[in-house]
Amino acid sequence: MSNNTAATDELVTTHLPLVGYAVSEMLHRVPPTVSRDELASAGSLALVLAAQAYDPETGVPFARYASLRIKGALVDELRSMDWASRGARQRVRELAATTERLTSVLKRKPTREELAHAMGVDLRVVDDATRDAERRVLSMDATEGAVADLVVDREPTPEESVLADERHRWLRAAVVTLPDRLRTVIEGLFLQDRSVADLAAELGVTQSRISQLRTEALGLLRDGMNAGLDPDLVPAPERADGVAERRRQSYFAAVAARAALVTSIPTTDRLSVVPSQRDVVAAPDGTPVAARLRGA
Repeated sequence: MSNNTAATDELVTTHLPLVGYAVSEMLHRVPPTVSRDELASAGSLALVLAAQAYDPETGVPFARYASLRIKGALVDELRSMDWASRGARQRVRELAATTERLTSVLKRKPTREELAHAMGVDLRVVDDATRDAERRVLSMDATEGAVADLVVDREPTPEESVLADERHRWLRAAVVTLPDRLRTVIEGLFLQDRSVADLAAELGVTQSRISQLRTEALGLLRDGMNAGLDPDLVPAPERADGVAERRRQSYFAAVAARAALVTSIPTTDRLSVVPSQRDVVAAPDGTPVAARLRGA
C-alpha cells in the first residue's frame, strides 16, 4: 500500500507543472473575472485523481492521460461558476444595450422608469437585471460567445485516434519493408538527419542519385500505404504484367502482412529523432511523411 502511495505522490509531484500550463492556457480564453486559484485547485485535484486511477499497463503515457483529466476538470469548474440562467443573462445583455442606447440619445444616464419603458417591462424586471449585472461572478456568456464554446477540446476523438494508429502502423510497416537501399535513404534522411552527401558516400552513388532514390522511396511508401488504406488512390500501372509492377505488388503484400502482425506500437518503441527534411510527399491523410516518420 505504501509503495502505491509513494508512486502516486511521485506522479503528482513530477507532473504538477501540467496544472499550471493548463490553467494559464485556459485563462487566455476566458473573461478576467475567472479566478486562477479556483482553476488551479480544480486542476490539482484532477491530477491527484488521475495519479490514483492510472494504470501503466494501458501503454498510455501518464502526462497525456493526466492532461485530459485536468482539462476536463477545468471545463467543469468553469461550468460550475455559471450562476445565472439563460433568461437572466439575456436580460442583463438587454439592459446593457438599452442603457447604452438611451445614454447616447438622452446624453445622460437613464432612470429606472425610462429603462423599463424602453424595454417594455416593469420596474421589478429592471431591478433584477441590474442586480444580476452587478454580481461579479463569471457568466458563461460574458464574452462575445459562451465560454463553453471558447473552451474547445482539441484532442482527437476515439475514432480519430484509431484511424491515426492505423495509419501509423501501416507507415511503420511500409518503411521497414522497403528494399534495403531505399530504406537506408529514408531512414538516413528522415530519422537520422544525415546529409545527402553522407548517404551518397556510403552507398557509392552521386548526390543526385540519392535524390532520385528518395523520390522513388516516398512514392513507394505512399502507394504501399494506400494499397491497404485507400486502394482507389493507387495509380494504375503502365504495364500490369511488367516486372516492375510485380515487384510493386509483392511490396504491397509484404507491407500488408507486416502491418497485420502489429496490433499496436508500444510507446517505448517510438522513434524520437526529429528530421530536418521538408517538402515531402504526404501520407494518405494529408500529413507529410516526415511528420509521420518522426512520430513512428
